[in-house]
Amino acid sequence: MVVVFVDLPPKLEIELFGADLARKLAPLAEVRRRAGNTDERADADAERLAADVLITGWGSRPLPPDPGERLKLVVHSAGTIRSLVSPGLLDRGLRVSQASAGMAQSVAELAVFMTISRLRDLDRVDRVMTGRRDWAGADLGLGLGRTLAETTIGVIGASRVGRAYLKLVVAAGAEVLLHDPYLDDGEAKQLGARLVPLDELLSGSAVVALHAPVTAETRSMLGVAELALIPDGGVVVNTARSGLVDTAALLAELRTGRLSAALDVFDEEPLPVDSEWWRLPNVLLTPHLGARTQHSRRTQGAIVVEEIRRYCTGRDLRHEVLPATYELMA
Repeated sequence: MVVVFVDLPPKLEIELFGADLARKLAPLAEVRRRAGNTDERADADAERLAADVLITGWGSRPLPPDPGERLKLVVHSAGTIRSLVSPGLLDRGLRVSQASAGMAQSVAELAVFMTISRLRDLDRVDRVMTGRRDWAGADLGLGLGRTLAETTIGVIGASRVGRAYLKLVVAAGAEVLLHDPYLDDGEAKQLGARLVPLDELLSGSAVVALHAPVTAETRSMLGVAELALIPDGGVVVNTARSGLVDTAALLAELRTGRLSAALDVFDEEPLPVDSEWWRLPNVLLTPHLGARTQHSRRTQGAIVVEEIRRYCTGRDLRHEVLPATYELMA
């Protein structure tokens, strides 16, 4: 029988699988769990590596360079596995699967909410309403808001989340410009978008929504010159990775008030209490909670269970991370 080790906090395990993971995997696998606080135990690695399949998630520790011969499959219940599994382990034959497909809808919906909130200045209006109890002054002299239907939105990255975001804003009537080097014009058209170079997207979009992975090519892809192309009043929405944007350059633009932003990801998380991000009035902040919904957790858990079942019965995995696609992980 295949041994599955659950390297997750109990609360997260319940959110993903309910209270019956062992039943869901029976009779194919035996489920084992952490014994106490593994962070403080010298044999923590030995405990989790004495299994055929390892379930990981937020907070799981990286695998050692040599995990031994027994471990054959890591099924990651969250998104990127780059902080947990080195590419060398895949080259040596360790199989890896992950459940980011289950997070796409929730993250996309947050990005749409952020887009609408910034177009209507709803976050600032809320702060005035609740902080000052000021009805008449709640519009802050900002003038009229904008709708999705009258807005050109630039989407960088046709990832799973990017595609879900595209579907929602296109349905609302937005014109969408798309930049993704792995897509062609026909594929972009099917998504309801027009494929354009990055500089054209930036100069022609009122909202720039980031949905790309951080790679050597995309790291700090929005720097001083690129942000300067976005028209006055433009919005930057980032629910992907903070490394896509030069933080110093974005802060400089936001200080002037020329642009606004909505951010779910940051260079340092949690944000330090003295971070400038807390003090900017034209930025909507959320604490990296894009996938924190009941729907995401249930879907992620279902993907993990199905991948393990497929492994145990000799079928192809549906969400396997291959060496060729490792660097494209978000």
